[in-house]
Amino acid sequence: MFIADHWKDYEVIDTSSGDKLERWGKYVLRRPDPQVIWQTSFKNPNWKKLNGHYHRSDRGGGEWEFFDLPKQWKISYVLGGTGKGRSNLADYSKETYRPVEPVYANLAGIPEKQRTLTFHLKPFAFKHTGLFPEQAANWDWFSDIIVGEVDRRKKNGIEEPVKVLNLFAYTGGATLAAAAAGAHVTHVDASKGMVQWAKENAEASGLAQAPIRWLVDDCMKFVEREIRRGNKYDAIIMDPPSYGRGPKGEIWKIEDAVYQLIKLSSELLTRDSIFFLINSYTTGLQPAVMSYMLGVLIKEKLGGNIYSEEVGLPVTETGLVLPCGCSGRWTKN
Repeated sequence: MFIADHWKDYEVIDTSSGDKLERWGKYVLRRPDPQVIWQTSFKNPNWKKLNGHYHRSDRGGGEWEFFDLPKQWKISYVLGGTGKGRSNLADYSKETYRPVEPVYANLAGIPEKQRTLTFHLKPFAFKHTGLFPEQAANWDWFSDIIVGEVDRRKKNGIEEPVKVLNLFAYTGGATLAAAAAGAHVTHVDASKGMVQWAKENAEASGLAQAPIRWLVDDCMKFVEREIRRGNKYDAIIMDPPSYGRGPKGEIWKIEDAVYQLIKLSSELLTRDSIFFLINSYTTGLQPAVMSYMLGVLIKEKLGGNIYSEEVGLPVTETGLVLPCGCSGRWTKN
């Protein structure tokens, strides 16, 4: 399992009865989570110290209730951790979920300030806050790869930058991680508001002048145009929604479109590409499905290795791990 357990400013405090209790900086939020099908006790005192509670509606959706919560606040994340670690995993959880600890040797050589990402948070529709903290497990992984590739190119006198394409890029967590690691990033999302939010996160992270190309576009159509233009990338990240609409009302359903999306996107990879990452929060797209698609579409052409796992967050109260979707990873080495 890919576990995001290097957070300082975020934690899942507890889970029960369809909800998760989270700390975002100094604020405590209660939000619904479909994975939480268990009914454990509410003994943690923070269940009664909420700053925000998203109430589900029987008709779908829901609404927020706030208690001394600002309209917007910030939290930060240090890529690769600070070296001190705040892992809440119980020993048996480590053995079960992640028997081998990941090592990010390349990131360790980067100053902590350069590895620090800062995000603006603000609760909005459909229970969201503007960040998926479980993705930090992937940010650590691919930023370490990017740092290593940037260093390799410098040592070999290769001036070509490491080019990363981030599709369905949301508020830019992956974009900032890649840019902080030294990549030139193309950030694509269909929502103008989300792209603007990502720009604000970049500025807060000291990356306002980083080589990031910000695009509001339908991701599938953008990929098709890039193929016609003959453009190539060293790495591709995609976080497609289960369902969505493009800027002109284009309908997106992940089960119907994801294979074609990966197939077309793989045509943008160079022969020396370093990684490909796809995330899914859809029940039908399990890790084995991810591995199969990456196997037939990328590994058969470029070789390399595939690792697909569930993604999770440690739960402080129990020492267990809350599953939060899955990720499929292909890497050249």
